[in-house]
Amino acid sequence: MIKAEWFYWLVGLSFLVMASQMVTDRSNPKRYGTGAFWGLIGAGFIYSSWVVTKQAPAEPLGVAVLVMACLAGFGFTGRGTPRTTTPEQRTASAAKLGNKLFVPALTIPAVAMACAIGVKHLSIGGEPVLQEGSETILGLGIGAVAALVVGMIMLREKRISVPVQSGRSMLEAMGWAMLLPQMLATLGAIFQVSGVGDQVGKIATSVLPEGSLYIAVVVYCVGMFVFTMVMGNAFAAFPVMTAAVGWPVLVGHFDGNPAAVLAIGMLAGFCGTLVTPMAANFNIVPAALLELKDQYGPIKAQLPTAGILLGCNILIMALFAF
Repeated sequence: MIKAEWFYWLVGLSFLVMASQMVTDRSNPKRYGTGAFWGLIGAGFIYSSWVVTKQAPAEPLGVAVLVMACLAGFGFTGRGTPRTTTPEQRTASAAKLGNKLFVPALTIPAVAMACAIGVKHLSIGGEPVLQEGSETILGLGIGAVAALVVGMIMLREKRISVPVQSGRSMLEAMGWAMLLPQMLATLGAIFQVSGVGDQVGKIATSVLPEGSLYIAVVVYCVGMFVFTMVMGNAFAAFPVMTAAVGWPVLVGHFDGNPAAVLAIGMLAGFCGTLVTPMAANFNIVPAALLELKDQYGPIKAQLPTAGILLGCNILIMALFAF
């Protein structure tokens, strides 16, 4: 059986290899801090396996997170100059390959879909090929490896160091913002445990008119939108608003379809992702990489779309979730 832990170990090993490259890159004046930051992430992916099985304490992971926050917050991370092709060479290669460049990218969802739908039901000797409950994440991992192989074959590249260098370059370009969704999702869980959702629920139910289904739908969707803007991630807003309005009011009181209510509510939150600077890896990092004069340019461009999609989600939930 292919286990999800193997995928996490592979991700952790990739981070560790890239971190070792960063430490030895003398073009980066902050190479030690950068290498330590990504090395801790790689070590965390591997060490967490024993934390989950209760074979190791979780405290070292907490210390690692605090150290990473200090490394990023106090500016100990930087960006080096990895060995790669020149812009002219990349332009020429792109012109030669054309739309074939999309083949590796499309390989990932194709393989992930095949694993989640087809391979999911395969078994050998009575044991499933993929670990039960982890077919999607395993499909993503297998798809990423397959896409790497396809890309190397297309480009006739035999050195694994080349894609590793490219991956390292992307890590350094995005920096700590790459981890912001995971950190904010964790923040949402902390808010839920601390009772923020319950307090928001009390406020919401006290102001909602009795029997007002459509107003409750608007409050839930707009609340997901606003909380996502504030917290930077729909996964962080979801436990708060769902505990406050989604589950007790829309599902419990109005007998809404749980799958429809919660899925559409999450989509309403994603509308907020389009217009928040807190989602740095989506909205701020692209502006920096593209060297836009206005760092909030992507947010301004996406604002009309976010508003239209929010309205559509409210309408869809009101019409089809009850």
